[in-house]
Amino acid sequence: MRRGIAVGTAVVLVLEGLAIAFLNWILGLIVQKQEMAMGGLSHTSMAVGSWVAGGLFGLYLVLCAVLVLRIAVRDEMTGRFSRIMLIVCAVVHGVVGAVVVGLVGWAAFVAMMVILGLLVGTLLLYAPEDRERRQAESAPGAGERGAPSAGPGGEAPPATA
Repeated sequence: MRRGIAVGTAVVLVLEGLAIAFLNWILGLIVQKQEMAMGGLSHTSMAVGSWVAGGLFGLYLVLCAVLVLRIAVRDEMTGRFSRIMLIVCAVVHGVVGAVVVGLVGWAAFVAMMVILGLLVGTLLLYAPEDRERRQAESAPGAGERGAPSAGPGGEAPPATA
């Protein structure tokens, strides 16, 4: 089930990244055809800005999808960088969802919250603490080889020379 959710998250992120890039490309073309300046900024600059922003955000979402797919293939969280990228992606989806409800409508808000839920679900299902617990359960007697355990009063046993 964990891998299915992670793969679904990766697919949704790729589709979202392509949709964002396509939408910004269309917006750039519309601004280019208007030939109007806004606040002293030429229409060409605004179009290029839309294309660059859409491309960068689309690439960011595809990068997050690659990280989630890598997590699904390995069936464990890959590292601190992956967690930070996915947490930032989840926060961005939360903020965009809050903004989008007023600009686009409730359907877009629900879509953002579904993606947010998939990201948070992936992060929780592949939590590093869960991996440590699974490793401790799979290695019998792993706690016996470590440091001496505390005595009945919570004190460490005396060191022997």
